[in-house]
Amino acid sequence: MQRRDFIKTTSLATTAIGVAGAPAFSQKNLPVKNKLPRWKGFNLLDYFSPNMNGGGRPKTTEEYFKWMSDWGFDFVRLPMAYPRFLNFDQSRDITPEDILNINEKEVDNVDALVDAANRNGLHVSLNLHRAPGFCVNAGFNEPYNLWEDKEAQEAFYFHWGMWAKRFASKTTDQISFDLVNEPCTREDMNNQFSKRGAIPGQLYREVALKALKIIRSHNPNHRVIADGNNVGSDVIPELFDLDIGQSCRGYYPHYISHYRAPWVFENPDDAPKPVWPGEIDGKQFSRKKLKEFYAPWIDAVKNGVGVHCGECGCWQETPHDVFLAWFGDVLDVLTENGIGYALWEFNGTFGLLNSGRKDVNYEDWFGHKLDRKMLNLLMKY
Repeated sequence: MQRRDFIKTTSLATTAIGVAGAPAFSQKNLPVKNKLPRWKGFNLLDYFSPNMNGGGRPKTTEEYFKWMSDWGFDFVRLPMAYPRFLNFDQSRDITPEDILNINEKEVDNVDALVDAANRNGLHVSLNLHRAPGFCVNAGFNEPYNLWEDKEAQEAFYFHWGMWAKRFASKTTDQISFDLVNEPCTREDMNNQFSKRGAIPGQLYREVALKALKIIRSHNPNHRVIADGNNVGSDVIPELFDLDIGQSCRGYYPHYISHYRAPWVFENPDDAPKPVWPGEIDGKQFSRKKLKEFYAPWIDAVKNGVGVHCGECGCWQETPHDVFLAWFGDVLDVLTENGIGYALWEFNGTFGLLNSGRKDVNYEDWFGHKLDRKMLNLLMKY
C-alpha cells in the first residue's frame, strides 16, 4: 500500500469513529443512483477574479492537491473570470473587440493547474464564473448581456470551444465543463443589487444546447454540467432530455451561508442573526425545510438527471457552531440522495484553510490555519 493510500484509508477510518460516533458514508449506503459521480472536494479561486493579479488571492500549489487527495477528496471546481485569460488593457473597460483576444500564456497556466490536479487523482470542473456578458457578481463592467445579445452568446460559444479543444484529450474522469455560474436575469448587469430573476427556460436550453454541441465537437465524451437556474437554486426541466448534468447549491438559507456578506446584504448590519435550527427573520428553518428545498433536485436524480452540488459552505461571519450544525444537515441530505459537493472554498474566508473566523481554534498545518472540525465534518461525508 502506498503512503497516500494508507493515509487516506486510516484518516477516513479515524474520522468515521471520531465525528459524532457515526460511520462515514460510502457509495453502497446510498439508496439513490446518481448519473454523476458523487464527487467531493473544493472550489479553487485562482482565476475567480477578473484582475490579472488574481485579486491578490493565494495560488493553489501541488501540495494542496496532495493534501486533498490524502484526506479522501477527489474533485476541484475552477470558477474562472474570462478576462483573466484575455489580452486587453485592464486600465479601461473591456470592449466586445477584446473578448476573443485569448492570452495563450494564461491558458497554458490553467492547463498546468488542471494537470497538477489530475496527477493527484482529482477531477477538475472547469467553470465560467464570469462569462462574456454575465456574472452573478458585479464589479467588472460588462459590455453586453449574455441572455439578450447574440454577440455575447457567440463569444460564450467561442470560449467554450477554445477550452474544449485545449482539453480534447482529457477523459471524463479528468475533466468536465460547467457552463456558467449561477445564471439569472439582472436589470443592470453592472449593479450588484439590481432586480434579478430566472432565465426563461427555453432561452437557457438554447444557449446550453449550442455550447454542448460545440464542446462535444472536440470530444464526444466531454461531460457538460449546467448550474441551476435563478442563481443556482432551481432545477432546469428544459434540459432534462439533454445529456447535461445539473449543479445545485448548498447555501440555503442564505441567512446562514452568507451572514453579513456585503455582496448579499446592502447593509450587513441589517442581517438577522443566524441560528440552526430555529427562527430567522420570522421564518422557521430546520432539516425538514432543507429536505423540502432539495426535493426537486432529489426528484431529478431519481428521474435520471445527474446532479452535483457545485458550491456550498459559509462565509466567515457565521458563528462556527451554527455553521457546523447547519452544514452537517446539508451534507447529510445531499449524501443520502447520492449528491456530491464542493466547498466554496479550500483556502480563504469560506474555506478549510485560513478562513479568518474569530471563533475557531485552528490547528497549525504546515504554516496554514486548518479548521480541523470542518475537515472532520467533510470527511464524514
